[in-house]
Amino acid sequence: MPQRIYVDGEWVPASGGAPIPVVNPATEEPFDEVPRGGPKDVAHAVEAAAAALPAWSARPAAERAGLCAAVAAALGERADELTETIVNELGMPIKLTRAIQVGSPIRTFMSMPEVAAGIAFEEPMGNSVVYRDPVGVVGAITPWNYPLHQIAAKVAPALTAGCTVVLKPSEVTPLDAFVLAEVMHEVGIPAGVFNVVSGTGPEAGEALAAHPLVDMVSFTGSTRAGRRVAELAAAGVRRTALELGGKSANVLLDDLDDAAFEDAVRKGVAACYLNSGQTCSALTRLLVPRERLHDAERVAADEAATYTPGDPRDPATRLGPLVSAVQRERVRAHLRSAAEDGATLLTGGPDAPDGLERGYYVRPTVITGVAPESRIAQEEIFGPVLVVLPYDGEDEAVRIANGTAYGLAAGVRAADPGRARRFARRLRAGQIRINDGAHNGLAPFGGYKHSGYGREYGRFGLEEFLTTTSVQL
Repeated sequence: MPQRIYVDGEWVPASGGAPIPVVNPATEEPFDEVPRGGPKDVAHAVEAAAAALPAWSARPAAERAGLCAAVAAALGERADELTETIVNELGMPIKLTRAIQVGSPIRTFMSMPEVAAGIAFEEPMGNSVVYRDPVGVVGAITPWNYPLHQIAAKVAPALTAGCTVVLKPSEVTPLDAFVLAEVMHEVGIPAGVFNVVSGTGPEAGEALAAHPLVDMVSFTGSTRAGRRVAELAAAGVRRTALELGGKSANVLLDDLDDAAFEDAVRKGVAACYLNSGQTCSALTRLLVPRERLHDAERVAADEAATYTPGDPRDPATRLGPLVSAVQRERVRAHLRSAAEDGATLLTGGPDAPDGLERGYYVRPTVITGVAPESRIAQEEIFGPVLVVLPYDGEDEAVRIANGTAYGLAAGVRAADPGRARRFARRLRAGQIRINDGAHNGLAPFGGYKHSGYGREYGRFGLEEFLTTTSVQL
C-alpha cells in the first residue's frame, strides 16, 4: 500500500488530500490506495528533476543505459509481484499479463544499451561538431491500459538520453509505478533523476504539463486529453510527444483462399480483443470483400463466442473485465447507440455476460450492417467490439481504411506478400502489420492525424528525447 510519493530519492507525503482508491475491476472492490498528489507535489518533483539534470546528463550514455538494464534485471526478479499487481488493478488474464504487461517493459529497459550504441551523440559535420543533447526535464503522463509498459516506453529512453523524469501514472492503475520507483532506488538511480507523483489528470497531470521547468511532455492517452496537454505545453513552448487514440483497420484482400480467409478472420478477432479491446492499436474494423461478407460475419461471430469472459486468474478466461465502471458504461453507450442506428448485432451486446453481474464485464461483440461513416465505425470504443465492413475493390478499401480521424495502426492480409506491401504503403498509419508480422519492440510506434505525433521504442523513441547543438570550429 503506497503511503507516499517518490521525489528526489525519498518517499515523502503528498499534499493533495484524501488518497485515491484503486479498484479491482473483476470484483468492483477497492483493494488499495495511492497518495493524491497535487500542484505542490509536482513542483517539488520538477524542481528536484531540474537540479539533478546537469550531473545525470553529464554521465556517459552507455552508463545511463547500463543502469536501465539493471532496472530490467531487478524488475525481472519481481515479475511475480508485478503480475499479481497488474492483474489486480487492470484485470487482464494472468498469462497475458505476465507475457505482455510485465515482459514488455522489462524488454524495453533491457534494450537500452543496444539502442544507445546506435546513436551518434557527437558527430563531425564539415567545420562543425553536432551534439545530440538531452532535451531536459521530461514530464511523463501515462495511461491505464498498459501501465508499466507505457511507463517504460517513456522513462527508459528518456533516462538513457540523459533527461530526468517526473512520472504521473494513471490513477486507475498506479501501483506498478511504485514498484518501479522502488527498483530505481534499489539499483542506484541518483536522487531527482526519476520521480513519481500519483494523482488525477486535472490536479497533477495539468500541473506537470504546465510547469515552467518542464522541457518536454510525453503523453499517452485519449485524443481529448492529448489536446489539453498540448495546449498547456504550448503556452510554455514545451516540446510534446503524443500517442493518442485509434480506430484501426484490418483489411483482408480478395486473393485469400477459403482456409486462409477463415484463419485471417479468426486472427482479426484476436487483434481486436487483446486486453478486452482496451488497446489503442487494436484492429477494430475488419474490412472484407463484399462477396465474402457473410462468411466473415459467420466466422467472426463463431470466434468471438470462444472468448470466454471471467476471472482473470482462471486459465479458461480469454477476456477479462474492462478497467472501470466508467469505461464499461462508455462501451455500453456505444453499443446502445449503434443498435439505435440500425446496426446488426451478430453476437454480444451491452448486457453483462451470463453469471458475471459483478465485475466490469461486457460481452465480446461483433457488429455489422453499418456504414463506414457511422459513429460505431468512426469512434474509438476501447472495448471488445469488432465492426465488420464490406468493400468493393482495393481503392474503396483504402478509402475506408484511411477514412477516420485516426491513423495509429492497420493490418493487411493477402496471399501475395508483394501485393500486401503495395496496399500497406497506401495506408496512412504509423504501424502496419502484414499477415503474421510479429511485433517489433525496437521499431517506431506512433500515429498520424488525431492519433498523435512522435514515436516510441528503439532508436526513434530515444531520439524523441534528444535535441541538437552545433558547434562551429
